[in-house]
Amino acid sequence: MDAVDALKQVAEEVSVCRQCTLAGTRKLAVPGEGPVTAQVMLIGEGPGFHENEQGRPFVGAAGKFLDELLAKGGFKRSEVFITNVVKCRPPGNRDPLPEELEPCAGFLDRQIAIINPLVIVTLGRFSMAKYFENVRISEVHGNPKWIGSRFIIPMFHPAAALHQPKYRPMLEEDFSHLPKWVAEAQQKNAPSQARTEDENPTQLSLF
Repeated sequence: MDAVDALKQVAEEVSVCRQCTLAGTRKLAVPGEGPVTAQVMLIGEGPGFHENEQGRPFVGAAGKFLDELLAKGGFKRSEVFITNVVKCRPPGNRDPLPEELEPCAGFLDRQIAIINPLVIVTLGRFSMAKYFENVRISEVHGNPKWIGSRFIIPMFHPAAALHQPKYRPMLEEDFSHLPKWVAEAQQKNAPSQARTEDENPTQLSLF
């Protein structure tokens, strides 16, 4: 199975998943969207009202702001992969519960493995917690760390800036550095990628 088909399979499994109670209240599951070749993956918290209606991530007000933030970093939505730590809307936009996060973690891990992004941007504290334990987002936002050969960058969730305008300049500043971080990740990964191509000259790279 190639990477495109593997990513589609995850989306199909998400759309019919019944592993937690969110399946009983959702309208549409929201697997995520973007190219399998994306170098940047954005991971939010969970679908909201509009996402639940359309089955797409970040299509409400926070999504429009995210598009603006990406543009400030020189990226288009079509160039990145966008998803969430939970794939179905928690009722009333409440925080996801541990028993809801756990089954979705497997889907997210598979998406990361298939896409193999150079950079992961966590949006909000729930996706941040996957990589940064026991810290406050206000203390670490915009301070990336390496996990293997991948750059993990914690940022505030765009919705936070809509509710509390003080976060807006912080988000804009963090996103303005995204091209620099992507370039750094490209540079770090270039030698290993070159060695792999030399060792396997006939192998087609999917990522």
